[in-house]
Amino acid sequence: MEVGNTTRVTVFVLQGLSNNPQIQVVLFVTFLVIYLLTLTGNLLMLLVIRTDSHLHTPMYFFLSHLSFLDAFYASIMVPKLLKNLLSNWKTISFFECFTQISLVIFSGATEACLLSVMAYDRFQAVCHPLLYVVTMNKKVCAGLAGASWAIGMGTGLLNTILLAQQDFCGPNLIRSFACELPPVLLLACSDPYISIASILTTMVVLGLGSLVLLVGSYTCIILTALGINSATGWNKIFSTCSSHFLVVTTFYGSGIFRYMTPPSGSALEQVLSLQYSVVTPLLNPLIYSLKNQEVKAALRRMLTRKPRLTF
Repeated sequence: MEVGNTTRVTVFVLQGLSNNPQIQVVLFVTFLVIYLLTLTGNLLMLLVIRTDSHLHTPMYFFLSHLSFLDAFYASIMVPKLLKNLLSNWKTISFFECFTQISLVIFSGATEACLLSVMAYDRFQAVCHPLLYVVTMNKKVCAGLAGASWAIGMGTGLLNTILLAQQDFCGPNLIRSFACELPPVLLLACSDPYISIASILTTMVVLGLGSLVLLVGSYTCIILTALGINSATGWNKIFSTCSSHFLVVTTFYGSGIFRYMTPPSGSALEQVLSLQYSVVTPLLNPLIYSLKNQEVKAALRRMLTRKPRLTF
């Protein structure tokens, strides 16, 4: 489309992961299995938490939000990836591309907030156990979860609207398997200063800010754990927090490096994108279920529960 003497891009082309048909088939099967496992794992976690009264606690309340978000996050990226692996024309419209960018930022920002809230919850449970029930009451938990979703939504909309103000006059090849802000920003014909400042501010304030809260919470938890003489107490604290810390390290490590370094279209950048958008949503339910005795016990109760017959 031409605006004055400038031709505006209306369709982008995704480079994808490979142009080799045989490798594309292997990748399609691999990511299809990963996606089905991700949906199954996260929705099963959501079902177990909702149906088992033993898991109606603040920690599992936030975990249920994380499970729903991870299923949503994977659904933003993987279906389009699967479609493109079987298609010769890896195109995406301007509107669809910017919608995906907005949803990716929204999901990432919301997950960062939820992980911080979960760390704060563990901090209160370990460091202030006598006040925990009062501090983390239902109203507070609902407010923290709602704030996480609201911050994520605002962050996604703000950065996408600023990016949409840029002129895109060609080329239109996105060196990635999905529409994300860094590779799309490379295609802008106008000065991308505002968009770069916006995303860097987001990463510093939201990304590094929430990371500081996480590190602070875990530092207090470790110091408290060191003062516990009970082996049972040690095991319970580190069983819960080590799984959370593994999720945080995986998510933040790949996300911060991807969005705070200059994009180049390298294979490493695609690997990092796969890490936080495809692999992390798959690992979360596995980490929290396999390392958590309460979740495993709840799952066993759900599977062995006899159905009630009604006439």
